[in-house]
Amino acid sequence: MVAVNRLLLDNHRMLGKLLVVVAAMFGFGYALVPIYRTICEALGVNVLTLAELRSAGWTGSTAARNTQVDLTRTVTIEFDANSRGPWDFKPEQRSVQVHPGEMTTVMYEFRNLQNRTMAAQAIPSYAPMQASPHFTKLQCFCFNEWTLAPGESKRWPVVFVVDPKLPRDVKTITLSYTFFEVGGKFPQAPAGSAVKATGT
Repeated sequence: MVAVNRLLLDNHRMLGKLLVVVAAMFGFGYALVPIYRTICEALGVNVLTLAELRSAGWTGSTAARNTQVDLTRTVTIEFDANSRGPWDFKPEQRSVQVHPGEMTTVMYEFRNLQNRTMAAQAIPSYAPMQASPHFTKLQCFCFNEWTLAPGESKRWPVVFVVDPKLPRDVKTITLSYTFFEVGGKFPQAPAGSAVKATGT
């Protein structure tokens, strides 16, 4: 009988401990919402709930505006392409106008005009130089070395964002690429063996 009573007492204690753990977990989960908001505000991350969006006038018919985009100004981005060899390399558009903080994609075209396989890579540069730390490439063909077969064509994206902290006196940024062959990867072709350009 004493053993049974002791067992019941141990079970009641265990149940009490488990209930305390459950209550603590519920309280922690409930407290996560204000903690999360405080962290987001401290880090400058603007995350709104659906209820907050609706109370601010959002009807759900259009996407929420990205508040990190500076709509008060526009920066012209010019694209330049330099080839160091017998190939065709150019942007599909010469310039775009963007708002700082806005993600933008521009395509570049490349065609190997040689009669042999080649390895090449692009090196970017910026003008004015002060714009360089404020120009962030999220995706770029310049991150990799490329191998192209004779006459092979490629289209590559450059995805970038101009930092809203860009000085206000900078109105135009020129992104320039120099595409050069990586030597020693493939043998040189005989003179006059370039592939005839047919237009891409």
